[in-house]
Amino acid sequence: MKAKKSKKSLILLISLILCVLLLLGALGFGYWAYSSQQDYKNNSDKKSDAAVTIAVEKESTRKDNEFTEKEKNPLKTYLGPAAFGSIEIQYPKTWSAFVTETDKGARPINGFFHPSFVPDTQGQTAFALRLEVTNQSFEQEMKQYDSKVKAGKVTVTPYSAKNVPGTPGARVTGELSQDKQGVMVVLPSRDKTIKIYTESQQFVGDFDNIILANLKFVP
Repeated sequence: MKAKKSKKSLILLISLILCVLLLLGALGFGYWAYSSQQDYKNNSDKKSDAAVTIAVEKESTRKDNEFTEKEKNPLKTYLGPAAFGSIEIQYPKTWSAFVTETDKGARPINGFFHPSFVPDTQGQTAFALRLEVTNQSFEQEMKQYDSKVKAGKVTVTPYSAKNVPGTPGARVTGELSQDKQGVMVVLPSRDKTIKIYTESQQFVGDFDNIILANLKFVP
């Protein structure tokens, strides 16, 4: 009888121990699950906040860009003297222009265009737009880029002004001058040459979509 009672007591003790262990395990699992849930929630909230911040910043940038583009219109117009090809350039109204015109010297037209105001033309500013009419022939002007092409500093491709059919020219992309990377279009005009270019990659979009798209002259 005593042996049977001892056996039953042992079984009960083992069962109790197992129950306690299962309870502790369940509590531990519950605590782990709760902690994981809270951690996920906190991280999820942070991720959501970060995503919202990025979305707000993108929308703000989009609106700023949209406003900037709208502010460029209506476009301003520069019309050069008939003696030098009646060059017509349209540019954003948010830009200012400084253009010298003379029948003396190597450059009958020398123009500077830039947002807001035109800085010192003798400084280091990379201008949004430059316009030159030179007394050199197209071939003479293009020779100066031969060495840069060989050195890989610029690329030269054929170009024809959209609004002036039958006037073959060239598009020069790369290092236009020291520390200035941009795009230049070179076009023949009678015994002279038109050079129109941007000295900064920042303005290449305006150069292509506004300046070149509206460029006119009498060849």
